[in-house]
Amino acid sequence: MDGASSSPPSGRRARLYRPPKSAMQSGRARAQGWVLDFAPAEQRRIDPLTGWYGSGDTPAMQLRLHFDTREQALAYAKANGIAVEIEVPPPPDQAAIRPKSYADNFRWNRTENWTH
Repeated sequence: MDGASSSPPSGRRARLYRPPKSAMQSGRARAQGWVLDFAPAEQRRIDPLTGWYGSGDTPAMQLRLHFDTREQALAYAKANGIAVEIEVPPPPDQAAIRPKSYADNFRWNRTENWTH
């Protein structure tokens, strides 16, 4: 390795949060764990040739770290000198979800009208 470091530079700021459940699927597979996102260290600028926004700040633009627990993320941040702002997740929705089965559609004592 030609002097390149595999860890982000210390003295950075980051945001620690739990990702929300995807609205496109009903499962919660990718909404587990905690995510550490780095705050930008420099302003994004427009490339004069392509017109795309860019930055030389690789950690903020391309680095997103995933951890199983909040304690693991905080230990990583402390070990690397990263100031962390923790976003506390809202309490989970406690809506009563009643499991159903396909056979309930044909139950003899059903209370709902038959729709088809």
